[in-house]
Amino acid sequence: MTTVGRVRVREARARATRAGGMGFRHRLRRDWPLLLMVAPVMVLLGVFHYFPTLGNVIAFQDYSPYAGIRGSDFVGFANFQRMFSEPAFWTAVANTLSITAVQLIFFFPIPIALALLLNSVLSAKIRNVVQGIVYLPHFFSWVLVVSLFQQMIGGAGLLSQTLREHGHQAIDLMTKPDTFILLVTGQAVWKDAGWGMIVFLAALSTISPELYESAAADGANRWRRLWHITLPGLRPVIVLLLILRLGDALTVGFEQFILQRSAVGGSAAEVLDTYVYYQGLLVGDFGYGAAAGLFKGVVGLVLVLAANRFAHLVGEQGVYSRS
Repeated sequence: MTTVGRVRVREARARATRAGGMGFRHRLRRDWPLLLMVAPVMVLLGVFHYFPTLGNVIAFQDYSPYAGIRGSDFVGFANFQRMFSEPAFWTAVANTLSITAVQLIFFFPIPIALALLLNSVLSAKIRNVVQGIVYLPHFFSWVLVVSLFQQMIGGAGLLSQTLREHGHQAIDLMTKPDTFILLVTGQAVWKDAGWGMIVFLAALSTISPELYESAAADGANRWRRLWHITLPGLRPVIVLLLILRLGDALTVGFEQFILQRSAVGGSAAEVLDTYVYYQGLLVGDFGYGAAAGLFKGVVGLVLVLAANRFAHLVGEQGVYSRS
């Protein structure tokens, strides 16, 4: 290449760099301290998350822990075919989706409402006390939460004793399969609604007070300020958390359901997490359990991608956006 050609190549690269921003080397020299700072986290994610994900290959094997991955027979999609032909699997899927739908309707809006109510309290001291009380149950284990509900609404609980004292028949809401979905939703609300409220309180703190002052000066009442300022300010966070919740649509918890499964029966309390435990881990059928877990992960990924795409269509950022 002639000298004139080299100069033209360098000029073309310079124009491309100016048009597209800094080149990779320039960004690397600029951002190397940040990359070094996140390197330990990336190593931990790689070792404890992404590398173990390769173990999903046992979903396509008749896996034996004694033979290992290399020594186990490859069976293709036989585990998935057996799983899709099991009525118990579809019962677990239906229960999981039903619980997710009910919690999206009755649980997801509650942290938003709590944040709005708490944000309207003028006294900072009262706000801090209420916030501490409301999100304290998040730190309780599910064993303690289920025990508290048993003492309150179980067959020998406070509600049943009060009914007996007034001449009424006692009721045991902890053993009714028909109302189990409402029971677990109520437990989730009591335990985690206060914790979810913190995210929305943080989002509310980013809204400029000048917007409220300007709207009040223009004659907007409290409801109009809520509708035109507060909710639009919360909308990106609401969309983001909704997308993430849809990604976990098939993950409604394990400990909460396995603690109460014997009381209401598997027809009401069997979800995918407990199904994997009973049908895969407990009997040593690890390949079958891995197939059910992989199915859950793939469905969650598809839901996240679809919900994120829909968020882009309505003008929201979503979980990620193409640059």
